[in-house]
Amino acid sequence: MRWLALLLAVPLLFATVIACGGGGDDDDDDDVTPTQSAGDDDDRDDGDAVDKLEDVDEATIRIVASGTFVDFEFGQQNNVAGSGSGFFITEDGIAVTNNHVVTGAAFLEVYVHGDDEPRNARVLGVSECSDLAVIDVDGDGYRYLRWYDGDVESGIDIYAAGFPLGVEEFTLLDGIVSRPDAGGETTWSSVESVIEHTADTLPGSSGGPIVTADGEVLAVNYAGDQQGRAFAIGRDEALAVIDKLREGEDITSIGVNGAATGGADWSGVWVASVESGSPAYDAGIRGGDIITRMEGLVLAADGTMEDYCDILRSHIPTDPLAVEVFRTGTSEILEGTLNGNPLELSTSFAQNVNDDVQDAPSTTTGYDEYFEVTDDSGQLVMSIPEAWGDVSGLQWEFDDRLIGYSILAATDIDAWYDWDSPGVFFGASAELRSTYSPVQLLDLDRNDFGGSCEYDGRYDYSDPLYTGVYDVWINCSTTGGTFIVLTAEPDDGSFIILLQALALYDDDLDAIDTVLDTFLADF
Repeated sequence: MRWLALLLAVPLLFATVIACGGGGDDDDDDDVTPTQSAGDDDDRDDGDAVDKLEDVDEATIRIVASGTFVDFEFGQQNNVAGSGSGFFITEDGIAVTNNHVVTGAAFLEVYVHGDDEPRNARVLGVSECSDLAVIDVDGDGYRYLRWYDGDVESGIDIYAAGFPLGVEEFTLLDGIVSRPDAGGETTWSSVESVIEHTADTLPGSSGGPIVTADGEVLAVNYAGDQQGRAFAIGRDEALAVIDKLREGEDITSIGVNGAATGGADWSGVWVASVESGSPAYDAGIRGGDIITRMEGLVLAADGTMEDYCDILRSHIPTDPLAVEVFRTGTSEILEGTLNGNPLELSTSFAQNVNDDVQDAPSTTTGYDEYFEVTDDSGQLVMSIPEAWGDVSGLQWEFDDRLIGYSILAATDIDAWYDWDSPGVFFGASAELRSTYSPVQLLDLDRNDFGGSCEYDGRYDYSDPLYTGVYDVWINCSTTGGTFIVLTAEPDDGSFIILLQALALYDDDLDAIDTVLDTFLADF
């Protein structure tokens, strides 16, 4: 099931999450309360709790969140505004909305019943996994909503309040509670207490209240699905965290506005924006990153945020948490620790073996241009410097038989075989994996290089797709090059990879790091 957040963004941000949500077409017998503009100049009964349905509009707010976000499909979106809803819970401006409405925004504008101009607001606390946020709106004397204190049961009449489609008119749509205990695992949150209801909802409804016939809050609107069903965060989940959020404490949060994403061979949490000063920001996570692992666990493998949120629920906010990040803008794999060491390149040969490689001559300019190459079958791909333009994509031959796919790229392939040219070999084979593990293959390969190089050591290797080991050989032949031999496999062990790379100068190590960040076997 594909879930859809009910935040309206212009243009649409985060296309995998932010879209037309739930509800379907209006039924002919839907009872729609007359709408009223949030900017109407009607008198307001200041300072009172709402005690009837007709006054819910006086406590419901429209929130416009402006900022810069990175969309998975369209890239960076500068100075865009998304619109959601919320509601006051105190007369002095404390309001509830969704985390996905406010987190990562540069500023908020809040439109209050009876006012022509927006008011400023600041975020007090958020919960990414509960998809809740508490904000403080400038001013006081507001009408506010009370929480419903009865049992939440199927068949209760409810009303969805808010500002769908980002318009100024307040809308109240009726329905019933169809399921009081629905599942809450989505691509952008992991809500433990969810109700399913039949009131129509549209983008822009996120964060608005679901109220009873007496105007009391039973749940917080947050999602719909493509089957036309609508969902709201249950009262019990909201009340469990709101007091802490009001005190400025973030719950099950690291400071990202993100969503589960993935492909056939990878998954993770896409980061659209990051809250300044948060653990994620301090660790170096930025919009456009994909958090692929946390505490060693692959994230979003099931297409939801459940594993991510289970980890956060198992720790306190100040605990150090190891993270692995894929930076889409540079194709780099980074590792670091939330509340600890900031992100740095993972398995960077330019850092790890730089002392064993000569500095490039002053007459060289390094590798500025890269291009993507594939083997002849199209199964393998990697990025290499333009200078390594001597490329072969023939099948991988091993012990005089064809066992898989390969790419060999160098400035001169013949010279690469003689230790005189930088370059890289990348091969992948399912047949070879049936005989050798990564360690066994590396041990087998090790016998071939002792006569030309000095053995420097063996090290563990991992990235979001593959895990294995690599050997480093130094002072190879008369050129004194450094030779790196890596063997690895995917999590399911369905094939094995061999990567051999020769570096003569430190610039070559940077190029090999690019190969590491981009090599892929598509079996």
